[in-house]
Amino acid sequence: MSVLARAAAEDIVRHLADLPPLPAHRRLRGPETGLVMVRGRAGGDGAPFNLGEMTVTRCSVRMEDGTIGHAHAAGRDQAQAEIAAVLDALMQQDAWRPRLEALVIAPLEAAQAERRAATARRAAATKVEFFTMTQMR
Repeated sequence: MSVLARAAAEDIVRHLADLPPLPAHRRLRGPETGLVMVRGRAGGDGAPFNLGEMTVTRCSVRMEDGTIGHAHAAGRDQAQAEIAAVLDALMQQDAWRPRLEALVIAPLEAAQAERRAATARRAAATKVEFFTMTQMR
């Protein structure tokens, strides 16, 4: 679900084009947009504190066979939350899971990993070696 929560709705829909039409669903809740409090910890193990609020959109759906799917996504993209909820329900079905993992989840996960690696490479290029700098004096 984290892959779908991080993916844009357009990216998810683009990968769904290779699949047969999704079965009908009914909304149980939402999509609704609201705020959640983000908590943090000083130093990773200190006392928790309220870092700030964040906009989140959630949705719950029921498929024709009764399977229920839920999704939360950062931001206000209601289409993303609904599509993710539908895919959450379909991932619980043996007939859909392998196709969704191969044609939607895996490509999205690979693209997200590449973006993280590119960000890490850009950050590594700006790294300062303080030990080396003290040796230069």
